[in-house]
Amino acid sequence: MHTIEKIGGTSMSDYSSVRDNIILNNEAGPYGRVFVVSAYGGVTDLLLESKKTGEPGIFALFAGGMSGDTWLQRFEQLSQQLQDINQQLFGDTELLHEANGFLQTRLDDAKHCLLDLQSLCQHGHFSLDSHLHTVREMLASLGEAHSAWNTARLLQRDGVNACFIDLTGWRANTHISLDERINLAFEDIDFSQQLPIVTGYAHSEEGLMSSFDRGYSEMIFSRLAVLTHAYEAVIHKEFHLSSADPRLVGEANAVPIGRTNYDVADQLANLGMEAIHPKAAKGLRQNNIPLRVKNTFEPEHTGTLITSEYISDSPCVEIIAGCRGVYALEVFDQDMAGSLQRYDIAILEIIQRFKAQVVSKDLNANTITHYLSTNLKTVKRIITAIQNTFKEADINQRKVAIVSVIGSDMQIPGILAKSVQAVANANINVLSIHQAMRQVDMQFVVNQCDYDAAVKSLHASLVEIHNHGLAICIAS
Repeated sequence: MHTIEKIGGTSMSDYSSVRDNIILNNEAGPYGRVFVVSAYGGVTDLLLESKKTGEPGIFALFAGGMSGDTWLQRFEQLSQQLQDINQQLFGDTELLHEANGFLQTRLDDAKHCLLDLQSLCQHGHFSLDSHLHTVREMLASLGEAHSAWNTARLLQRDGVNACFIDLTGWRANTHISLDERINLAFEDIDFSQQLPIVTGYAHSEEGLMSSFDRGYSEMIFSRLAVLTHAYEAVIHKEFHLSSADPRLVGEANAVPIGRTNYDVADQLANLGMEAIHPKAAKGLRQNNIPLRVKNTFEPEHTGTLITSEYISDSPCVEIIAGCRGVYALEVFDQDMAGSLQRYDIAILEIIQRFKAQVVSKDLNANTITHYLSTNLKTVKRIITAIQNTFKEADINQRKVAIVSVIGSDMQIPGILAKSVQAVANANINVLSIHQAMRQVDMQFVVNQCDYDAAVKSLHASLVEIHNHGLAICIAS
């Protein structure tokens, strides 16, 4: 009987809270648990690229500037930043020298690999593109190895029998599957006497980032839960899974969601507000492992319990969520009427080629509009490719926002009319509405400037009208 628990990057940056609020704050003691840890907050952005702004990190600089040394300068800056983190955690102690020694070994190995690859790919017979997936994975692993080693060593200092489980495959001379790597790492672990601290990145022969990109740590977390037969999976974040963003609707109005299901978690992930990556959730769902999302900084709160079978006692709206900065890509062609399927398939293939995420889509006889979560540079490339395929098409793009009304069961007569009235009362122009027959979400496409007002008006009309005194429910 053990749990698999994941700690997010923002939480990891506060070791005292991780130790006191998560690891030691357990009636049964610290054991019988496994912790998968993310890199410290912001470190993966420095290694790869900013998840929010797209600002290039070491990987993006290396991939885009083979003839220069900008990436190398950024690498040296990163090394100093990670040593500064170590200084804050360990102080001027002997442990600081150990921590810096481990860190520097990894950084030196990685830097020499990149320098050798840069030299090799200046020869005409070698292409950098064929190696970029490997480079991305190698760089990503540095952040998780750094935080996991530090956390295990700090816990040992503080009297916990923690052990560092390194799944990164660093300097390994064979390539094995993810399941094999996990099983090998855990074959001699005694959950009752040891507290494994596991890297949130694992090297495997198939490669994780090609399928999950920045969601790789959640896949490790999920496979660990499945392979070790955990009775519960727990994610520790710096916030509650709430009925809306408290910064928008007010702390007093946003309520933590005590219970929900994996359907709702998938809708949130589609909007970029992941409780867990959908493919990671699939493993938990299929193996009937419940997922609990907890707030690191409110350890006494039971958090949100997500299960496969949960349906709210009565139909209701649970969450108002959304995403700003979505690009609406509208393709109109008079020839589309009667050939809609051909256009639809071709446009989707182009979008997939440029790896843009489709948040939503609508269509009529001669128009298909995709709502894409990506950057403007990618949108322009997609437009060029579509125009080359359909010469007569008129293509327009604009930046919009999507606000979604979500619940495990929203079969409420008149809910669409009530929702539309709520945004109309706030003088918001709705650009598009989507409501699926599954009755778990309803999406409003609005102008970016109307996002905040739309969230607040829908939350006030659909959520705040109810008595949420029991919202922190009975999630155990």
